[in-house]
Amino acid sequence: MTTNAPTVVLVHGAFADAAGWSGVIAELQAHGIPVIAPPNPLRGLAADAAYVASVAAQIDGPVVLVGHSYGGALITVAGVTENVVGLVYVAAYVLEEGESLGELQGRFPLSPLVSNLKQWTYPVEGGDPAVEVTIAADAFPSIFAADVPADVTKVLAVTQRPLAAAAFEETAAAAAWRTKPSWALVSGADKAINPEVERFGAKRAGATVVEIEGASHAVAVSQPKKVADLIRDAVLATS
Repeated sequence: MTTNAPTVVLVHGAFADAAGWSGVIAELQAHGIPVIAPPNPLRGLAADAAYVASVAAQIDGPVVLVGHSYGGALITVAGVTENVVGLVYVAAYVLEEGESLGELQGRFPLSPLVSNLKQWTYPVEGGDPAVEVTIAADAFPSIFAADVPADVTKVLAVTQRPLAAAAFEETAAAAAWRTKPSWALVSGADKAINPEVERFGAKRAGATVVEIEGASHAVAVSQPKKVADLIRDAVLATS
């Protein structure tokens, strides 16, 4: 890669952590592309996007933000950061300014994820406990990672990171795809986000779209090379 190649920042989504990018990271590193995969706090759209923006702003040189799932909503807002030169959506929500996850999802038939969420609570300083959600462990393999080996999904199901329920109602403060080029990977057999939601958001953003038929929501785990190839396209186009 050229020395001015952007740094790739991989933003994981809900019910997962940065380890889900391991195969993608290995592919990018093999091609000499600088990459980091920070933790996503999963506490709310505005706060999480501010965290991602702050990570990007502290990197020397240009940045390509990559968001999986809920991470797509975050890069949409954080992408207005000055040194961000491109956005890559992986089986992700692509919000419009002023739109919430709930609103975008609500335009299409709900995915099986919605009826298989388990509620938990967590303490909030000076207030009542807040609600967070995970995917019911028995439903996790079929909904999140149907094309991932069973021994792997058993581990993923019990290492989920919960998402604050409030994140579904918060609206996006910005839509960076209006001013930055974008790419999108649609998982054709996604049971966590209706693929129609992914297609609609990607088309609205004018993204360069790749669709993988039969891919689950955990496409970065099951098909890391194809995900990395799309990210490389974005890096080459913005270098």
